Amino acid sequence: MAAHAFDLMTLLDAPGVGPSRVRKLLKRWKNTPNVPVTEGRLMQDVLTPTQIASLPEARERVKGHWDELRKRGAYALSIIDDDYPTGLRDALGESAPVLLLCLGNLELLNHISVGFCGSREASEKGIATARDSAALLAREKINIVSGFAAGVDMNAHRAALAAGGTTTVVLAEGILRFRVKKEIRDFWDKARTLVVSEFGPNLPWSVAHAMQRNHTICGLSRAMVLIEARTTGGSIQAGRDCLDIGLPLFAAVYEGSPDSASGNEELLKRGAQRLMKSRSLNLPNIKPILQSIAEPARTTYAGGTVFA
Repeated sequence: MAAHAFDLMTLLDAPGVGPSRVRKLLKRWKNTPNVPVTEGRLMQDVLTPTQIASLPEARERVKGHWDELRKRGAYALSIIDDDYPTGLRDALGESAPVLLLCLGNLELLNHISVGFCGSREASEKGIATARDSAALLAREKINIVSGFAAGVDMNAHRAALAAGGTTTVVLAEGILRFRVKKEIRDFWDKARTLVVSEFGPNLPWSVAHAMQRNHTICGLSRAMVLIEARTTGGSIQAGRDCLDIGLPLFAAVYEGSPDSASGNEELLKRGAQRLMKSRSLNLPNIKPILQSIAEPARTTYAGGTVFA
């Protein structure tokens, strides 16, 4: 329901009230679901008096965001809505985003998807592998999920759309900051794209947001393709997250691996599978990826909280 999304957005906008406190509040709310999430007695056990006192001001700010989101045709899905993607909730459990703000084709939230991650400064081989893999998967009706960053992300998004497929952009900033980048503008199609953010509507990009965004990409995907990862940073952490939650991880392997792929070997030792090139086609061999996701599809999206 829209009321739930609005209330959760208000809580998240209040100073010092992050997702962890909201999750604690929701656990208590489940025992009394007929009262508002922001009911006073519930909040007193979780929030400080200062945080509670800040809510009226936060609510006014959110009203302004809400009007702008409505003008842009955005959707809101809270984790207590029936239409929240069950696959994301099941994959990430208590670390699943408490609120999703979306633009575009909501059906892609529950489409069979493969995530892509990798260095912003990937080698030419890495970029070619990302493009070819994304295009091949898109032609198999697999949705491509990535983070809209330079390098691997942007090439995966672009290749999916150029191949006639679909793609989901997961932002590391608020959705009101989203703009279609020039690198992908010629292929952008609202019917074949979905933009998702779990952050406050106008929050700027940050390193912490980028790390959290990568975690959400894992949760939205049936498998992850990792092109090049260094031994530190967001890409290798995304790979570790995949392995931790049992998500099939495919790390690109090719001769003369550059420094930007120095973390791939660690992930392979931890259980990632090798993404190799098919000698006969001179293209990435995506058969193991398709085999790993060959399971019953998730429930088709059947509605959503539309801003009204």
